[in-house]
Amino acid sequence: MTTTPDAPTPVRPARRRRHARLIAALASLIGACAEAAGEVYGPVAVAPLDQEGVEVDTLSCMRVAMSGPLLLDMARSEDDARWPDEVARQQAASRRTYAARCALATAQDAVHRRGPGRGPVPLPTAGQGAMMELVSAGDEVAARWRRDPQEAAALVLELTAGGELAVDEVLDAAVDAATVTGLLTLSEARTAATSDPSMAAELCLVAVPHFSLAVALASADLD
Repeated sequence: MTTTPDAPTPVRPARRRRHARLIAALASLIGACAEAAGEVYGPVAVAPLDQEGVEVDTLSCMRVAMSGPLLLDMARSEDDARWPDEVARQQAASRRTYAARCALATAQDAVHRRGPGRGPVPLPTAGQGAMMELVSAGDEVAARWRRDPQEAAALVLELTAGGELAVDEVLDAAVDAATVTGLLTLSEARTAATSDPSMAAELCLVAVPHFSLAVALASADLD
């Protein structure tokens, strides 16, 4: 009698491998932000001391603001295509944690219904509350990571201890929070480019720490 050996358990990729295309795109975006700011500050730096008006180029500020979202979306799609098994695993984990959060929200809602009046503003549905909880966790972890990564890592483990959230889920939500903040800053730079080149350049540089934070979160492995 012959037996078929069990299939080996697939080795999960490190997060920096899982998000390699996104990390590379973020790094490219950081460089583009610096280059765009340099095209504004560079001409001012070499202009004669007695020159009052200096012509600068803000086209790169506008270009990086317009191309950033598409660049990052494409990178995410490429990462997903490279790791289909990991995508499937994360989706299954997300369905479980979402269901757990919905169940908890439903139980809490039942308690509220038995309490005093709920007021004129309706509470979120269980599904809405579940999504809001994930977004809130990502925002909190991203904000804390800026101050103290070790403290933020401890917060992730605390948030996921009950099973309503998964570690990768929270870290990815934190990546999204940092990335969106950077992209919104670039959107402000694009608006400023037509009237205030110096402000546009400054905003391009302000976006850089947000993208750097996103890289750190996308690379972080807590285990």
